This record gives sequence, C-alpha cells and structure tokens, in this order.
Amino acid sequence: MKMASFAHQPLASSVEMLETAWSVERNPGSQDRFHSGRRRGREILYRFSCAALMVALLGALYGCSSEPSKPAEPPKPEGPELITGRSAFQKVYIAARGWKPDAKPYRLDSMATSDGNGHDGKWAVWRGSFASATQRSVKSYTWSGSAADGAPARGVNPGIEDSYNPSNSNTQVFDIAFLKIDSDQAFGTAQKHGGDKVLEKAPDTPVIYVCDWNHNTNELVWHVIYGANREGAKLAVSVNASTGEFIRVEK
Repeated sequence: MKMASFAHQPLASSVEMLETAWSVERNPGSQDRFHSGRRRGREILYRFSCAALMVALLGALYGCSSEPSKPAEPPKPEGPELITGRSAFQKVYIAARGWKPDAKPYRLDSMATSDGNGHDGKWAVWRGSFASATQRSVKSYTWSGSAADGAPARGVNPGIEDSYNPSNSNTQVFDIAFLKIDSDQAFGTAQKHGGDKVLEKAPDTPVIYVCDWNHNTNELVWHVIYGANREGAKLAVSVNASTGEFIRVEK
C-alpha cells in the first residue's frame, strides 16, 4: 500500500493540512470554528516565516560586521602653535584675573624655543607677569603651544607667587589699554632700524620680545631683541607699544 509523505507535499497542501489538523483537533464537528482555525493557522505560519526571515537577515548583517577591525592609527604628534604677543597676553591675562581680580600686568616676554625663531613676531611660549596691589604679591603665567623638548606643558601654566613692592621700577604695572601694537608690528619697525641687516648676515639669529612700562617716559615699550638674550644680543630696538613708532636703538 502506498502512503503519501507529508514532507513531499506542495507547500500549499502542507499548509492546508496543518491548518485542518489544528482546527479539527481543537473543534471537532464545528464548521465555523474550522474556518477560524484555518485563519489562525495561517497567522502562525506567517509569523513563523517572518521570524525565520529576520533571523536570516540578522545573520547576514552579523557576517558583514564581524570582519576583523583595523588597528587604530597612532596619534600624530602635534606641531607647535606660534602666536603673537597680544594673542598670548589675552590668554594669560584671563588666568591672572582669576588669581586676583585687581591683577595688572607689568611685563610680557617671549621665551625662545627650538620650534621657532621670532622673525614674524611669533613664538610658541610667552610669559605674562602680574601684580596685585591689594595683596602685595606678584605671579607669572606662561602660555605654551610648543612641541619642543623641555618646553612647558601646552596651555596656561601658573608660576610661583611672590611678594610685590609697588615702588620697584622693574615691576611697574601698566593699563592693558596701552598695548595696541602687537609683536609682529614691532618686529616690522625694528627691521627698518638695523634688524634687516642683522638677519641678512646671520639668518639663524632668534628675535625675542619684552614688553614693559618705561617709568621715565611714561610709555609702554616693546623691546625687540636680536639674540637669545639681552646680554648677548646683536641688536635691541625700542618700539612704542601704543603707536608703533620707533623710539631708539638700545645697542
């Protein structure tokens, strides 16, 4: 005797047999419930098919995303950030006012590093020195954008607090409104008064900057110094920090 195999029936017939068996078993002899059972059987099969399709799609997505990840590239070393004196002053002045609300500057100077030469009025390290009359104390703040070995950490770095004597001419404070001329402009003026000749003969000469108050003439002065320090400088030129005018050749 031949027996039909359920596994080899067409899909439509298999579905119908499943629906019929399910509905008859639960509701024997009920024609209305027979049709209701068929609908529920279709719903069950439809949900099963959707679930199977979802599993297949998730498996495909997992296979695409399971590729070995590429090793992270090492961070590229940062280069130096060279800025002018006034730009650096704004950064350290904010820090100084956070230290003492009445803090006023008495000096702004650049610090020579291996990642610059100052020929455009820019350096990667600047220091601002401030005094508080009410607290009779002084404190310096250094801004650094240098990548050189031994340079201060990037950003604003506070110095050590010390005592302040208002009668000391070396720490004569000034109003920030006098600082109208930037270091690059002071460099341009100094170049016209001997600086160009110095750099023509020795192009590797660093140019550093000091800005302070001259209590004898009551003016704010940029000292443009051709050399790593004042003592061994090849040339030093004074420029008015409020007008940009040439004052004199210091040496």
